[in-house]
Amino acid sequence: MKITADFSLKNYNTFGIEALASEFISVHTIEELKAVLAENKTKEKFILGGGSNMLLTKNIDALVIHIDLKGKRIIEENDEFVLVESQAGENWHEFVLWTIDQNFGGLENMSLIPGNVGTTPVQNIGAYGTEIKDTFVSCEAMNIENQEIKTFNKAECNFGYRESVFKNEVKNQYIITSVVYKLTKHEHKINTSYGDILGELNKQNISIPTLKDVSNAVITIRQSKLPDPKELGNSGSFFKNPIILKSDFEKIHQQFPEMKFYEVSETEVKVPAGWLIEQTGLKGKRFGDAGIHKNQALVLVNYGNATGKEILAVSKKVQDTVFETFGIRIEAEVNVI
Repeated sequence: MKITADFSLKNYNTFGIEALASEFISVHTIEELKAVLAENKTKEKFILGGGSNMLLTKNIDALVIHIDLKGKRIIEENDEFVLVESQAGENWHEFVLWTIDQNFGGLENMSLIPGNVGTTPVQNIGAYGTEIKDTFVSCEAMNIENQEIKTFNKAECNFGYRESVFKNEVKNQYIITSVVYKLTKHEHKINTSYGDILGELNKQNISIPTLKDVSNAVITIRQSKLPDPKELGNSGSFFKNPIILKSDFEKIHQQFPEMKFYEVSETEVKVPAGWLIEQTGLKGKRFGDAGIHKNQALVLVNYGNATGKEILAVSKKVQDTVFETFGIRIEAEVNVI
């Protein structure tokens, strides 16, 4: 294993931002990860997965450890369910397609989400009515300080909306090395009620969809709205959908009766951030090489040579404009470095 100095991270973040790591190393096995951590105890460390959920606004003055652990296996199954373990460095979308090819159900609505398996519990990623917590069983994570492996079950992960223990109580203390999901083998719970899935299936005259049908519908919808990071730098949805008190929402709704919303509890509602941004007129706006995507207002893009700071400035403009218009604060889903 060799540590490289002044390493470009341009190809290691989906925004395509040019930033340098003062030191960089890619690890491919648990043993390599243990060795790197043990041999570099005093150095500041930056853990890098698929690079899909971060915005680099500066060079990384630390040892960047790229987690490239590969492999997946069935660890338990019966007539109803299967437990599948994936290593953290597996590409998420490719893993989802593999589960569908095995006719394992539960992840199909999260097709085409960028990133790697290891980061899915950190964000409790979700799309089209499903979240990681719906199928998550456990994950193994290495303690950065002493290199011991700990298993976190679902309760210990403390999942919330784009939240987990890894973003809060144990932030920067562990590196997720593998994740176990519980998936169905038959009588799949097909979820077509959220977003445009049903409409897309109807276009194809599919009334009894398979896992593959749902996945294909999600892929078609996402490709129509979201740019491919290989062609246009982005990190998918940049903002969280804000959750606000019903009492506050009712006052705002009187002023904006066309505002969309979803009930999340007896006291709270979720408002689509994309709808809020679109109403401000910012969708499709470009500021130099940074901008808001023309097909999806939640997505900020790098048209070529934008810096992280320029994209961050656009994000703050979006947040300020939404607040000035609606009195609602929207938060970034992406980690700003």
